[in-house]
Parts: sequence; C-alpha cells; structure tokens
Amino acid sequence: MSILKKAGRSGARAMVRSAAILAGALAISFGSAAQASDYPNGPVTLVIPFSAGGSTDVIGRLIGDRLSTALKQPVVVENRGGAGGNIGAAMVAKSAPDGRTLLFGTTGILSMNHALYAKPGYTVGEDLIPVVYTASIGNVLIVNNDLPVNSAEELLKLVKENPGKYTFASSGAGSSTHMSGELFKNMGGVDIMHVPYRGSGQALVDLMGGQVHMIFDNAPSSVPLVKTGKVKALAVTSKDRLAALPDTPTIAETVLPGYESLSWTGVAVPGGTPQEIVDRLNSEINKILQQPDVQAKLADLGAKVTGGTQQDFNNHIAAEREKWSKIIAGANIPKQ
Repeated sequence: MSILKKAGRSGARAMVRSAAILAGALAISFGSAAQASDYPNGPVTLVIPFSAGGSTDVIGRLIGDRLSTALKQPVVVENRGGAGGNIGAAMVAKSAPDGRTLLFGTTGILSMNHALYAKPGYTVGEDLIPVVYTASIGNVLIVNNDLPVNSAEELLKLVKENPGKYTFASSGAGSSTHMSGELFKNMGGVDIMHVPYRGSGQALVDLMGGQVHMIFDNAPSSVPLVKTGKVKALAVTSKDRLAALPDTPTIAETVLPGYESLSWTGVAVPGGTPQEIVDRLNSEINKILQQPDVQAKLADLGAKVTGGTQQDFNNHIAAEREKWSKIIAGANIPKQ
C-alpha cells in the first residue's frame, strides 16, 4: 500500500473523529440553549444559608414568593444554616448549573468568608456567580430588656468596666452581625465574648431570654422586636439613621465616630449557569424590587432596595471584599 493511501485513510479517520467531536459540542451547545430558552422548566429552590426567622430569611422569602409568580413555577425556600452560611453556599455551588438552585447570599458569604475560613467550600466568581444585588440593610444594636443600659454610651461604659463578662450573639462567624460586633470591640477597645449561632432566629430567642446580652442584628428581624418592646434598641450601625427607627441614633454619632457596618443580600447561582438564565433572573428580580409594596415592606423592616446589573453587583462585592479583608486582618481573627 502506498504512503499516499495510508495518509488518505489516516486523514479520513481524523476527519471522522473531528466531525464526531464537533457534533457532540454542537449538541451540548444546542442543549444548553434549549434549556435556557425553556427556563425554568420545573420548580426552583432558593437556598437561604441561615435558619428561619432571621433577616436574610425574611427578605429571601419575600423575593422568593414574587419570583414564583414571575417565573410561573414554584419557588421553594430551603433553609441550610451553619458555618457562617458556608454550608448552604457550598451546596448551591455544587448544584447543577441550570438556574433551578439559587443562593440568597449575604455580606459574609460573598465578601468576608474567604478571609475567615480556610476552606469555605466555594469561590465567588467561579463556583458561585453573582446575579443581582437585592437590598442593603442597616444593623441595630439591641440588648436584653433587663440589661441596665439605655444608650450606646452606657453600654460602652458597662463593658469597659467589666471586660469579658458580657456576650454578643451573631448569626454565625463571618456574618455582618459578627463583624459589626468585632468592629465595635476594635474601635471601642472593649472585650465582649462572641457567641455564634446558625442564624439570628435562635440568637434573638436567646437574647430575649437573657442567655446572651446583645446582638448587632439585621434591621428586618430586629425592628419588629423593637417596636413591640421585646428588646431595647440602643443604636444603628449605618452611617444614617434608619427610616424604620428614626429616633434611634447611629453608633457613629454617639460613641464611635466613623463607625459604619452594613449588611446586604443578593442572589447567586452555580458557576457554569448559562448567561441567558442569569440575565433572565436579573431582569425578573429587578422588576420585583421595583414593586411599590415590596419597597414599602423592605423599608418598614429597615432595608433599602438596591437592584442593578450583574456588573454592578460584581463591583460592589469587590469593594466590600477589600474593605472587610482589611478589618478582619486588623482584628487578628484566625481562620477557621
């Protein structure tokens, strides 16, 4: 057999293999396109990585309910608390990238946990893709009604005189409720013991029961307790006073000038989710955030609607990541 014939047969085999590879790639591409255009073709799960009852849960359920109507499919909320939100976030990161498993992310999960945990179980921007920034939330410094203080000034004086005696709860290590407390400790030069929970729901129960003394809780879950007299609000962590608690001063204007700590929420999806699905979710959630009654409900809870493009959210996360990385390093918090 001539070299030419051998080359011809080798070339033919190569062409067949190339055609098969191309056909497979096209099939995957068309399959993804069909999947995206049919989205969603079944129920959607919204994972809230904290226990029920906290602010993340309150806002997430409100958006999940409206998203169900927008997508014309059930949106099932699933609470997966633990490890500062890492358990729920890692679960979403490992889910199929089909837009049917969403994460209701937070400040901690998307901008702090990389600096607080050696192995959080996911990488933001790779395993988890940000979709849309939903709301910014001021935290409220609330205390048990029996604690003998009625202002942030009195609290700071009390803890300074009793180092290590008092406790502050949080919704988990690395959460905004934790970091707000660490910032207060750092700027105030005080020693308060941190008690992490799997979410603010049980933390608030224990606060009211006297098992812990204070919490820098997210406004959506703390404002109703303040208004019904179940806890005392001493100050808010935002730069400006909250519309929901206009008579409650900021920490910055009372005892610690320059103090500011915000919580925020946003939706993310597993890495590899088709851009068409990401864009659809961004569009639908932005429409939900523009609904007057949604804005009113969030305002009543002390939250502020944000919204915007996917890139807006990416830019926000990058800025927050830089800010909190410095604070965490300055506080000498060891990685877990």
